[in-house]
Amino acid sequence: MTLSKAIVTSRLDRPFKYYESIGSTNDVAKAWLEAGAPDRAAVVANAQSRGRGRKSRAWRTPPDAALAVSLILKPDRHRIPQVNFLGALAVCDVAAEAGCSMIGIKWPNDVQAHGKKIAGILPEVVWNGPEALGVVLGMGLNVRIDFSQTELADYAISLENIVNRRLDRADLLESLLRHVDRWYSHIDEEILFRNWKSRLNMLGKRLEVEGFVGTATDVLPEGSLLLRDNFGALQTVAAGDVFVVGERDSGA
Repeated sequence: MTLSKAIVTSRLDRPFKYYESIGSTNDVAKAWLEAGAPDRAAVVANAQSRGRGRKSRAWRTPPDAALAVSLILKPDRHRIPQVNFLGALAVCDVAAEAGCSMIGIKWPNDVQAHGKKIAGILPEVVWNGPEALGVVLGMGLNVRIDFSQTELADYAISLENIVNRRLDRADLLESLLRHVDRWYSHIDEEILFRNWKSRLNMLGKRLEVEGFVGTATDVLPEGSLLLRDNFGALQTVAAGDVFVVGERDSGA
């Protein structure tokens, strides 16, 4: 079923912009934020042709097959790094409610189910000079995209393939934003960081991150990863492509 404007209107309790097809929900949300959009406003698309992940990697959202939503948030500027946490946790909650087990967060911003990417999170800060106007939290959740005959077959999966039943995307959208709101209400509390950390599936593993190899020992409250090398030295990594040593993925 198409995620139509009428359906979205009946489900959402916030200002929103809906598009049957769009280039990037994040781009529209950033422009709206600059124009004065309110806190918690959303941009929703049934299809997205120029979505992106980290490092501007392309991530296309076919019609009727996924969730593509960007949420405008206005936390205290000192809490901006935590926006990534609440987006990932909200996706984990939605997947769990749908009946998906073995959910984990691949640092820094992917959600995996059974070891494959089920969603990507892209927070982007919008600035007016030195002032942060807010954060656009982009979330893309694979609902029924068929990856089986693509180069992503070994790395990405859709929620319906895991739970083996048809899912209502309007229900998923409503649930996703409800969980974002819930975690957003805890953005000043340690519970947000603790829950995000508990979902990470990289800790304790030997990783390669941007050319540095070490064992992932911990994460800092702002989200940086701590890696310990063979000589016991710690390296703090703020972001980067992560590979488990001995494995390689697409980095999508």
